[in-house]
Amino acid sequence: MKVKVQTKGGNHEFESGADENLLFAGLRNGLALPYECATGTCGTCRARVLEGDVELNWTEAPGLSYVKQEKREILLCQAKAQGECTLRIPAQVTHQNGVGKTPGYRSGIIENVSVLTRDVVSFDVVLDAPLTFYAGQFAVLEVAGVIGRRAYSMVNYQPDTKVLEFVVKRKPNGRFSDWLFDADPQGALAKVFGPLGAATFHPEEDKSILCIAGGSGIAGMMSIITQGCGDGYFSNHKGHVFFGVRTAEDVFFLDEFSAFVEAYPNKLEVTVALSDEDVSVDLIAAYPRINFATGFVHSVTSESMAGKYENILAYVAGPPPMVDGALRMLVLEARLPGTNIRYDKFG
Repeated sequence: MKVKVQTKGGNHEFESGADENLLFAGLRNGLALPYECATGTCGTCRARVLEGDVELNWTEAPGLSYVKQEKREILLCQAKAQGECTLRIPAQVTHQNGVGKTPGYRSGIIENVSVLTRDVVSFDVVLDAPLTFYAGQFAVLEVAGVIGRRAYSMVNYQPDTKVLEFVVKRKPNGRFSDWLFDADPQGALAKVFGPLGAATFHPEEDKSILCIAGGSGIAGMMSIITQGCGDGYFSNHKGHVFFGVRTAEDVFFLDEFSAFVEAYPNKLEVTVALSDEDVSVDLIAAYPRINFATGFVHSVTSESMAGKYENILAYVAGPPPMVDGALRMLVLEARLPGTNIRYDKFG
């Protein structure tokens, strides 16, 4: 079906499948539509229907609170065209023309499910076709029996890969995370759309890296660090990684962090911040290459990074309160311009 869009960047057209949401249809056709979460929570992909009819997939999507449905406003990620239609999108929209990684559909099998902590699980999705993505990007997953789609950052980085690695934190009443913990997801079929996201790593930008993450927000940071180490980026650039969790029982990837620092001991440093307890002597002894601190991760970052923000590109991910605290610190204390701060808003 033909979809016409009127935007601040001009008028465009794209084809949408009969059962395809309008956001994914536009993105896979190379149109740089506005979005952040791509799953119905943030309200960024707002549009108005001028002609034709659309159907909402999820009438209770939290992001709908940001639109005026009485004026035929919709969320592109939650709407399907019922025929040819015309939309107005209040954003600067252009065709990518080969720039970036054009997202598309894949199918995959869930494998290597492993419980990392009491409320964090890791798993792989083995795809039916290779996917190329920028380090720091995410994909949207959908599985049978769980209503809705979920956005998760890739942990791994490898060009043109058929394996995507993820970590997911269990949330209260989180249907997908409950399914991962309580069902037997091994071998389940997953529908995948991606890559998505703007919190991406590009070595040609030639900047030192600051990563501030809480909980499973470390996923995209691991992808960035993996590429940086694999490409030798940290031979000539500094990397500062701050990972916040509540207690020592909640921390994971310590062995991976140790290996990263061992490879670049003079350029890469990793600090784990425990917000709810003091750091034990045993933990410090077990992982001598990692720094440990007590406090909220954005506060620990503020203390450790004072005077070290020259030529820095910062990445932030984690629970919304943690992200908000880190962003305030980076803007008000570090005085970083917005162009030097990257994050994707999942909720």
